[in-house]
Amino acid sequence: MLRIALTSVPVDDQEKAERVYTGILGFEKKQDFPVGAARWLTVTTPGQSGGTELLLEPVGHDFARSYQKALFEAGIPAAAFATDDIRAEYERLRAEGVTFRGAPTEIAGSPATALFEDGCGNLIQIFEAR
Repeated sequence: MLRIALTSVPVDDQEKAERVYTGILGFEKKQDFPVGAARWLTVTTPGQSGGTELLLEPVGHDFARSYQKALFEAGIPAAAFATDDIRAEYERLRAEGVTFRGAPTEIAGSPATALFEDGCGNLIQIFEAR
C-alpha cells in the first residue's frame, strides 16, 4: 500500500522558511543538507519524526515562481495543516505576528478553516480536525 512520506511547499527563502516553519508554526526540522546551491530542508510534526515530511523547496525556476505567485494571488493555499483547536491556534499564530486573511470560518458540514500568509510566498490553510 502506498503512503505519503514527503510533500513540498515552494518557498522564496529557505532561511526564512526554516525560521517560520520551526520557530513560529512549531514544526521540527528533520533533514537539512546541501543540494547544489540550495538545501534539502524538511520539517515534520513534533513528536512524529517517522511521519510525513514537508520539504521547504526553493523556487529556483521562473515557472515555479510564476506558479507560486499565481496561487497566492488567486487565494489558493499551497498546503493545509490540521489542528485540534483552530481558534486557539489562530490566536497563538496571530500573537506570533502571522498575517491571516480572516478569522476562522465554518461552512455548514465542513470543518472550520482559516488562511494565512507564511511570509515565504504562500498561503497556508489550517483546518480543525474532527
